[in-house]
Amino acid sequence: MATVKRDYYEVLGVRRDASPDELKRAYRKLAMEYHPDRNQGDKGAEERFKEVGEAYSVLSDPQKRQRYDTFGHTGQQMPDFGPFSFDSAFDLFDMFFGGGRRSGRAAVPRRGADLRMTVDITFEESVFGAKRTVEVPRADTCPDCAGSGAPPGITPATCPDCGGSGQVRRAMQSIFGQVVNLTACPRCHGEGRLVDHPCTRCRGRGLVEERKTIEVSIPAGVDSDVQVRVGGEGEAGPRGGPHGDLYLSFRIAPHPQLIRRGQDLVYELPVTVTQAVLGDHITVPTVNGETVVDLAAGTQPGRVIKIAGHGVPHLRTGRRGDQVCIVRVVVPAHISARERKLYEELGGRDGRPVEVRRGFFDHLRDFFAPAE
Repeated sequence: MATVKRDYYEVLGVRRDASPDELKRAYRKLAMEYHPDRNQGDKGAEERFKEVGEAYSVLSDPQKRQRYDTFGHTGQQMPDFGPFSFDSAFDLFDMFFGGGRRSGRAAVPRRGADLRMTVDITFEESVFGAKRTVEVPRADTCPDCAGSGAPPGITPATCPDCGGSGQVRRAMQSIFGQVVNLTACPRCHGEGRLVDHPCTRCRGRGLVEERKTIEVSIPAGVDSDVQVRVGGEGEAGPRGGPHGDLYLSFRIAPHPQLIRRGQDLVYELPVTVTQAVLGDHITVPTVNGETVVDLAAGTQPGRVIKIAGHGVPHLRTGRRGDQVCIVRVVVPAHISARERKLYEELGGRDGRPVEVRRGFFDHLRDFFAPAE
């Protein structure tokens, strides 16, 4: 069953035409009366304190008050009227009474910083994946003080200036009214605690430098533009806060014969004029070892021969690309007298260019063109 909200004027005990000063006096009186620090364990007082703070946060703002007077509580659904929280009531109370020393609101331990490392791997490891051991230099929780910054057996004291929150509020007057700024406490530097005699090992930081050796899995198909996240292996957070993450990028050693293009591998297949003219069975290297391809008679330079499934696995699907062998006909720069005589017997030197129907780039364009 929905809770029916009381009228805000009734909550503060003022008339509907109450002036801003009357609203302020009523709020100060009720906030002091129902403040949780004065009513430890009293849930009813806590609810009244929140109710009083909510009422004053609306009625003290001219625009919000006008919407409330016109539409009642439904005006809260309109723009520029954010949800009210228990901390908002404390913020209002602190604005008037110089708070910031509440018990039980110690600063929350912060998460540690993320780290980034580059790992050198082989070409084959980038294709098939691998497990590698890496040494990570990082800040970790001090084992002597367990991150507290104080020697064993000594508990850090709560900062009296910020009450353990790590923040101080400073109220300032501006042309728009009173403005409250939250800044890191200058006494405890935002930690919320003070250590008079710091831990000798970490000098009060709660963190020590270390080098941790971890085993990481390199996914099959990883490329140099891919980052792999290793959760919880970054730096430890202050005051025993959780670790950040480790992000690994990879520097891949080049292959002596293969070049990666996306999920495909490209190999330049050099053949002799005789092989191109007569055809041949040629052994070519792949990441899976050597394999034989058939070179058809009359193969032209730039022809593409595909070896299906011998490329790089897709990171998500695992489906492998292909190896593309691009034929390059090697013309000998020096020939023997007998070879020269044989070439002359073949003829063909008539002073005219040979008609070429398809060139090298035509074959490449056909292979890499998207399927329709």
